[in-house]
Amino acid sequence: MEHPPPPSSTTNNDNNTLHVEAPPQRKPSPLRKMMAVASIAAGIQFGWALQLSLLTPYVQLLGVPHKWAANIWLCGPISGIIVQPIVGYYSDRNHSRFGRRRPFIFFGALSVAIAVFLIGYAADLGHSLGDDITEMKKTRPRAVVIFVLGFWILDVANNMLQGPCRAFIGDLAAGDHRRMRMGNGFFSFFMAVGNVLGYAAGSYRELYHMFPFTKTNACDEFCANLKTCFFFSIFLLAVLSIFALLYVEDIPLSKLESQSELQKESQQQPSCFGEVLGAFNGLERSMWMLMCVTAINWVAWFPFFLFDTDWMGREVYGGKTGESAYNKGVRAGALGLMINAFVLGLMSLAVEPLGRFVGGAKRLWGIVNIILAIGLAMTVVITKAAKHQHVSNTNPPSTGIKAAAFSFFAVLGIPLAVNFSVPFALASIYSSASGAGQGLSLGVLNISIVVPQMIVSALSGPWDDLFGGSNLPAFLVGTVAAVVSGVLAIVLLPTPKPEDIAKASSKATAGGFH
Repeated sequence: MEHPPPPSSTTNNDNNTLHVEAPPQRKPSPLRKMMAVASIAAGIQFGWALQLSLLTPYVQLLGVPHKWAANIWLCGPISGIIVQPIVGYYSDRNHSRFGRRRPFIFFGALSVAIAVFLIGYAADLGHSLGDDITEMKKTRPRAVVIFVLGFWILDVANNMLQGPCRAFIGDLAAGDHRRMRMGNGFFSFFMAVGNVLGYAAGSYRELYHMFPFTKTNACDEFCANLKTCFFFSIFLLAVLSIFALLYVEDIPLSKLESQSELQKESQQQPSCFGEVLGAFNGLERSMWMLMCVTAINWVAWFPFFLFDTDWMGREVYGGKTGESAYNKGVRAGALGLMINAFVLGLMSLAVEPLGRFVGGAKRLWGIVNIILAIGLAMTVVITKAAKHQHVSNTNPPSTGIKAAAFSFFAVLGIPLAVNFSVPFALASIYSSASGAGQGLSLGVLNISIVVPQMIVSALSGPWDDLFGGSNLPAFLVGTVAAVVSGVLAIVLLPTPKPEDIAKASSKATAGGFH
């Protein structure tokens, strides 16, 4: 429902008090402009897909031992905790003449370009600075430093981009609830497009032939393919970002709006972190239980995100870092992730009706977590079958083993779709029932996601090394965590009441959170 515009400004000459005129209501922008901003998600997700599928194998190519490779991924959750709140907080209050969101999007895209250049050319730059490339397994310290620097910049830049893009879509909706839902739907659609394109690029072996100069003495075919993929990533993100920034107007904050913001801030917490920390004090028992289940659930998921393509190269294709069989396995893993993305997209459309069919969202979440556990346990069976076949660098896996591995990726697309929606819906419902703010409650839930990621990143490598250096120990821990989270989701979480669901739906529509 549209709210009537506030009264005009008036000057009271008796007490010389000036009542500032509130800014007029903005009209919703056309859907084509919302689509232009949402399309940036395809460029962002293209880079994320390459990051998830290729960078863990790549860092081992630079000589980082398998047990320490996961530590580099600590940047993701750390930047998620620190960067996203800061960017969101200050993009809301940015007074640039270019608008609130456009400067963050511009510098975020520029930072991505710098980051992927550093990552792609880490081996070459390290060699030019004195790294020894005569021994395949020898660590290249200068290349590793350059890679880590680029990797951390990339995670920070991606976090700089995503928040302002979603907020920009919210600005363009201007309170129109239907357009807000459509705008976020566009964003999700383009994320799926970026995933499919990124995984497809990562799975194609001959891509580097388009840019033959990418293959050098310090950078083999796998490395050259990674460079080429990143060239396409930069090009796609640049084209989409430039078009959106030039085509879509981002109205700057006016002085009147700035004064209104300051008046509101005087009644709130002093900073974004103060708001998030203050939200913990008002959490109800239902939200604490949801955070507990979510944290355990992400202990199950993060080994998959870390080691999926490495598992394909090592255990399924029987290769070692740098060998042709390992590289083939990594490319096959990227193809598996593309299949996973297709299943995820299709399953996302079925989450709501399936929830009604099984008797509620929490029961659906519990059921798919058992599916997740079965999927992760499949890795043990597939690995044992590959060893029984004596898969090696000269003996590729059979068609049956490959089909089983691709089935593993496809099966995990089902629980992943539910995991990306149900916990956030439950957080919205629980926060509405208790009267808490939905935005802050969702921010607090995000902490229960990133903290387990930090723990898994720090411990999974040494844990795997303790049991012989394979990826199976981390997957087995994930299997146990998936079973536990599935049982707790059904038993521990309170069943949402119909009136709470209606209340949450009303608030989500009115608030248009993003």
